[in-house]
Amino acid sequence: MNQYLKNLNKIEFVVTYACTGRCKHCSEGEHTSCGERIEPQIAADAVRKIAAEYDIKTVMTFGGEPLLYTDAVYAITTAARKLNIPKRQVITNGYFSKNAERIREVAEHLAACGVNDLLLSVDAFHQEIIPLDVVKQFATEARKRGIPIRLQPAWLVSAVDDNPYNVKTREILGSFAEMSLPVGEGNVIFPEGNALKYLSEYFTHTLPENPYVEDPRDVCCVSFSPNGDVLGRNVYERDIMEIIEDYAL
Repeated sequence: MNQYLKNLNKIEFVVTYACTGRCKHCSEGEHTSCGERIEPQIAADAVRKIAAEYDIKTVMTFGGEPLLYTDAVYAITTAARKLNIPKRQVITNGYFSKNAERIREVAEHLAACGVNDLLLSVDAFHQEIIPLDVVKQFATEARKRGIPIRLQPAWLVSAVDDNPYNVKTREILGSFAEMSLPVGEGNVIFPEGNALKYLSEYFTHTLPENPYVEDPRDVCCVSFSPNGDVLGRNVYERDIMEIIEDYAL
């Protein structure tokens, strides 16, 4: 076993950088590579191979907006469910279609393939573009099918700061009160991409820690990009276990 990955317990997939939002806080900036998406069967196969060697506790899909490519989300999550991986997460802004039947269909499939932690990104930034009524419709359909949902807001400066964006975020979260959905910790926005471009005035003091940076000497999470990049190699070109075995600083 590679010494740098001895504590590996999580696999995550950026399904696509394509998104239904163009949020001011997005670390991916203007989504210039939004045409790429992870190949479903290669991704699912990677889950099976890694889980055969490591004690994986969590498999996550996110984006961009992952539910623009539900086939990948279904394949990855189904593989995780069949392997009895405890936590099977999807992070979504909840806006992938306006069609009520399509929304119901996706909720049904997510439940069937085993999603058991749905993190719904709602805050002042997402709701500048994304219609809240459609997001609530999706949340209602998902909850009907027994999928646990948490609201996952993005906070500017800190969760307790009273800047206008946070005030609006609290108002949006309050509009979900009748649904009794729990609110997760969310995340504090890090100055990268659009956040640095549009919100630089708020980053004049101590910067928050980048939540996405991991110690390269103790990799606990293997993260796949939409183009197949992982650990400095590419899963379309080499087997994932070879990539893991050869990983070095």
